[in-house]
Amino acid sequence: MERIAVIGAGTMGNGIAHVLAQHGKEVSLIDVSEDVLQKALSTIGKNLDRQVAKEKISAKDRDDTLNRISTFTSIHEGVQDTELVIEAATEKKELKLSIFRELDNATPSKVILATNTSSISITEIGAVTSRPDKVIGMHFMNPVPIMKLVEIIRGYNTSDSTTKTIVELSKGLSKVPVEANDYPGFVANRILMPMINEAIYSLYEGVAGVEEIDTVMKLGMAHPMGPLQLADFIGLDVCLSILNVLYDGFKNPKYAPCPLLVNMVAAGHLGAKSGGGFYDWSDPKNLKVRA
Repeated sequence: MERIAVIGAGTMGNGIAHVLAQHGKEVSLIDVSEDVLQKALSTIGKNLDRQVAKEKISAKDRDDTLNRISTFTSIHEGVQDTELVIEAATEKKELKLSIFRELDNATPSKVILATNTSSISITEIGAVTSRPDKVIGMHFMNPVPIMKLVEIIRGYNTSDSTTKTIVELSKGLSKVPVEANDYPGFVANRILMPMINEAIYSLYEGVAGVEEIDTVMKLGMAHPMGPLQLADFIGLDVCLSILNVLYDGFKNPKYAPCPLLVNMVAAGHLGAKSGGGFYDWSDPKNLKVRA
């Protein structure tokens, strides 16, 4: 696969585009906002500059990578002549279903349609297309250029051929693909989100403070980042959305979001993206618990 389109130029989309282009792929980066596209290119450029400064790539590698990325505000224009589309839009089911309906009409039937969703059913997404055998989950981890894992999720109708193709592509991007079947939360978030939710409950119930909870998990469990800091990094709105998917899918109270999380999201305290969640993110290199 040499020509790949990425839908969505936010944190995950620009990271995916960066990795694809750095590994020699011609990338069409698509978003409805020209401003978001330009911000994405700037972010990719800065991340590549850091790689140059660390002597991981050359200045020519950086320039070649950027030159492989073209931007579009139209899905129909951006997906022309592509062999794979990776959707990385906001984690909202109706938005993703709408995008996949449009992709189904805009691309030949041989094109594989992948989604970077972290929790939404691949089977349900595939069902709105005429090619459910070619719809698959390709869940990258943030930050994409650094994290090695790609969770490959098979929908009920995803074919062996599609799965093999995406597994091999992931390996070619210097990633480690791990296959999972299509159940709420897949593997990563089915395990991670209840842990984050329990950490929030521990804070909510007064068991310990933010720093204390995160320190226990970092020093006691060898986690590189505490669960509350990680929740901020992911986005508290995203955490809430995934927990709601788990709760709706399993009908099990253990997945019910903590009321503190619900209130923080309602108040607009979403973590790093909003400047504050459990921590004050105005200075990411010197995080302090938000007052």
